[in-house]
Amino acid sequence: MPNLLFDFGGVIINIDYNRTLEAMRALSRVGTTIEFTQAAQSALFDDLETGRITPDGFRAGLRQHYDLHHTTDAELDTAWNAMLLDIPLARLEYIRELGRQGYQTALLSNTNSIHIPVINEMLRREHGLQHGIADVLDRVFYSQEVGMRKPGKEIFEHVLQEMNWRAEETLFVEDSIQHIRTAEALGIRTLFLQPPLTLTEALPAALRAFSLPST
Repeated sequence: MPNLLFDFGGVIINIDYNRTLEAMRALSRVGTTIEFTQAAQSALFDDLETGRITPDGFRAGLRQHYDLHHTTDAELDTAWNAMLLDIPLARLEYIRELGRQGYQTALLSNTNSIHIPVINEMLRREHGLQHGIADVLDRVFYSQEVGMRKPGKEIFEHVLQEMNWRAEETLFVEDSIQHIRTAEALGIRTLFLQPPLTLTEALPAALRAFSLPST
């Protein structure tokens, strides 16, 4: 039975990066947008996701780098959070059931201290989870709390050490290919959840196909 390591955005919560890009473009006086995509981003976003800057520092950086000096904090936060869509109940129930079956489960997410309160409130309001996604998992690792982010190998090594997991006995479910490649280089088994695949559709077959290394 493999250990299960889940990404958050695009795996558990639905994400649309274009909604944030368009929202930021709408705030811009010259019609430009931020340097942030699923595949790459500028240092400002890395700094927020690793906790090196505060939300206030992030907002100041947005204003400075993208000519958004006329915007309010609320406008910037609304645009930044626009990418966050729904969290299907079926995915939460499936992860909870995997835990009941004896799988060890953890989350590894590049995220930030502006997104997480919004997601937690969504989970509380819509699904009754009082402690956010941690209510359905054994452990949660957020990049801004550990000071590292994917695709760096250090954050994967940190998770394996903290969970006392062996790489070859762990299945990582992720929708970003650059993160998949790092995990595979470390010997972690992977499930690349490339759209239109979803967690509840793809993971059962991956678990059936997973074979632990012989000892």
